[in-house]
Amino acid sequence: MKGEIKETAGKMAEEIRERQNPDGTWSFCFENSPMTDAYMIILIRSLYFKEDALVSQLVKRLLNMQTKEGTWKLFKDEAEGNLSATIEAYFALRYSGLLHEKDPRLVKAERFIKHMGGLEKAHSLTKMMLAVHGQYEWRHIMPVPIEVLLIPRTFPISFWDFSSYARAHIVPFLLVRDARYHLQSARTPNIRHLFLQGRSDSLHDIDEDRFFLFEKLKEGIKGLAGFPELLRSEARQFAKDYMLKRIERDGTYLSYFSTTFFMIYALKSIGYRSDSSIIKNALDGLKRMICQTDNGPHVQNSPSLIWDTALISHALQESGLSFENETIRKSVDYLLKHQHYKFGDWAIYLPDVSPGGWGFSESNSIHPDVDDTTAALRAITYSAGAKPEIRHAWERGVDWVLGMQNRDGGWPAFEKNKTKGILASFPLDGAEAAAIDPSTADLTGRTLEFLGSRAGLTKDHPDVKRGITWLTMTQEENGSWAGRWGIHFIYGTWAAVTGMRAAGVPSSNKRIGKAEKWLENIQRTDGGWGESCYSDQRGKYVPLSFSTVSQTAWALDALISISDQPTPAIEKGMGRLLELLHSEESSPAHTYPTGAVLKDVFYAHYHSYQYIWPLLTLNHYLKKYG
Repeated sequence: MKGEIKETAGKMAEEIRERQNPDGTWSFCFENSPMTDAYMIILIRSLYFKEDALVSQLVKRLLNMQTKEGTWKLFKDEAEGNLSATIEAYFALRYSGLLHEKDPRLVKAERFIKHMGGLEKAHSLTKMMLAVHGQYEWRHIMPVPIEVLLIPRTFPISFWDFSSYARAHIVPFLLVRDARYHLQSARTPNIRHLFLQGRSDSLHDIDEDRFFLFEKLKEGIKGLAGFPELLRSEARQFAKDYMLKRIERDGTYLSYFSTTFFMIYALKSIGYRSDSSIIKNALDGLKRMICQTDNGPHVQNSPSLIWDTALISHALQESGLSFENETIRKSVDYLLKHQHYKFGDWAIYLPDVSPGGWGFSESNSIHPDVDDTTAALRAITYSAGAKPEIRHAWERGVDWVLGMQNRDGGWPAFEKNKTKGILASFPLDGAEAAAIDPSTADLTGRTLEFLGSRAGLTKDHPDVKRGITWLTMTQEENGSWAGRWGIHFIYGTWAAVTGMRAAGVPSSNKRIGKAEKWLENIQRTDGGWGESCYSDQRGKYVPLSFSTVSQTAWALDALISISDQPTPAIEKGMGRLLELLHSEESSPAHTYPTGAVLKDVFYAHYHSYQYIWPLLTLNHYLKKYG
């Protein structure tokens, strides 16, 4: 089998090299939920932009993705369908003007929406979009006054305690809600008949934590000096300035589709015209996020150019390609050009740490994250060893990563110590995951893996030791770790195990042993691994009925890092991985979403993952076993 592994790895490396762009990048689609496609249709139609061809293509894609029952799903094994995704697609198709409201496909979707409880059972993001277009009452959504934006950072709870992702969304939400903004015209479809119960029960049943949060926010607002109307005006100006200062060079607001979409309506609510340069540039930026899929054009929430380029460059170097090779040299040159030199919001509480990170998307210049930074640093490590100017960039990146370590010893995604649990009670669905930016097993494990394998830091280094301690304290009873940005326990366990092993934790360590046993216990009879997105939603391991390429590669990579000799589980798994790599790329093994972004809303299918993780795993097997 080693011969087949070597041959497959060689062919994969050559194929991925041939896909490199002239500028040194690799561009793959970051495919997420139908929401972005639906929202793009709604945006174009509601603002009367002349984009009929694009609307037609997006409508075709949505219809291609509709199930025979008339629903839309976030992942293949989702029962029946996803209510919010179905509402969004239904409203977008109605708004497109290309389907009659009595079209059988729309009738089926409407029947499902009613069956699932109507508009009031949708996700907060969906309700916000509907409210903007006059289909939902603002009084039922996020009853938070805009003045909370002015609560000083010194107060126990303030706007600045939220994660950067949450802040980016909360600002336009508060602005449009404060104005009770409705953008309706003759072409706006009326779907208010799908609001079945007359109110949103979830916002009326306030639990103790949410009550405490509201009381604290009220207390913070009472402490503000000034007349009520003046404070409100000041808060609205703050919201406007916050968004405008974070517009990237491509016109988008922090390089996200979702934030940019709501920013456009927030600006409309304070008087901006649809033909203003800011709104037109924002639309152009969103159009540049479009990638091509088998079902037609898809609007990515945030293109993954930096992430994919860094990971592929590293994987090719792991397969034996020298840093002096032109393929690697071009990718390194590109990554160096996109290292951050600006102070972003992350620096508010870290004024002594210099910029040095990387973001997920090419346009991202002020919103770096730990995962992309360690990915880029892996890719430039060998080059940094030979060239002093690259060494300086590498050291800046390492310093930034070390500076981002949370006080508990783990690593967050975007900002340090955004961990106030009470903010999980903020009245937005998914706040428990998005409102804060805590340490996670995948980010901590991946950071430790970089520090151990590329930066030469061992388990005795104080920062590494704190990271390992955090991981040991957060391991699940069954031996797994929960991930945050991948699905879910397989991803977290892979990251934690490979991170601890790279830092020098021995295979005999009982935590490592428990993880190994868990991975072997969940191995499928076909030899592979497959985990459902339901694991992310339910907080417990839920298997798939099939194996996936990326999850099989993650599990194998973790087991390979543990064992000095190929075990039966590894051998059987490698055999299955080879079979999967030779299967149709359109099969669920390749296309099932194994990336997690926002629970119940975004699950991501990284088109690059069918190359990156198996290539790394195949080469790690060959390096270790012959």
